[in-house]
Amino acid sequence: MNDKEIRASFLEALVIKSSVKQEVYNNTVKTFTIIKKVLAQLERDYHKAIQNRVPNASMPYYKDRGPFEAEFKVAGDLLFFSMHSNVFQFDDKHPVWNTQYLKDDPMCSYCGTINIYNFLADSFKYDRMNDIGYLVARIFVNKDNHFFVEGKNQTDEVVKDFAIDTISPGVLRQIIETAIQFSIEFDLLLPHYDQVSMATVEQMKQKISHSKMSTGKRLGFTFSSDDV
Repeated sequence: MNDKEIRASFLEALVIKSSVKQEVYNNTVKTFTIIKKVLAQLERDYHKAIQNRVPNASMPYYKDRGPFEAEFKVAGDLLFFSMHSNVFQFDDKHPVWNTQYLKDDPMCSYCGTINIYNFLADSFKYDRMNDIGYLVARIFVNKDNHFFVEGKNQTDEVVKDFAIDTISPGVLRQIIETAIQFSIEFDLLLPHYDQVSMATVEQMKQKISHSKMSTGKRLGFTFSSDDV
């Protein structure tokens, strides 16, 4: 193969990959738009179901934070939805590569990512910049608009149905409500005594003015991918 042929082959590969990534990005944007609509509907549904049964401060609340972010507050928890603007490919050890779907078409491995984090609502309310949030789910979307989800209490099948599962409002609602349920049941625990046995003057001043001592649901405890 001469230089001209090599250059042509490279450019063809570049065009194909760029087209695939653009398609993945577009599908991820559409998915995130559906997620926002689902969150808005959940807010309405939950308000109807629990109106006059909980304090107003605990009522579910949805907020659109722009093209790449959204939040859903329920009681003391805040779920933060974040769409990454880039397209990724899985590392060579990820189980997704064992599927016939990717063996037949490796381009299906390029995915957009939507992450769902669980924070304490007070962390944002009081601007506690050192507080910790936890990734409770992430949704992967490819060029075929197929998806799979990894996360707490999500399906055990993980990548098994990647070749057939497609994005829909119903399936996204199920993913979101699973994340909400996990977050509500994932209670705030006190850190180990030794971790809070000393404090600096600066920390105390910050605590007095803004309640900024670092807080997280499992601060000082292991939060691993298989923690349920």
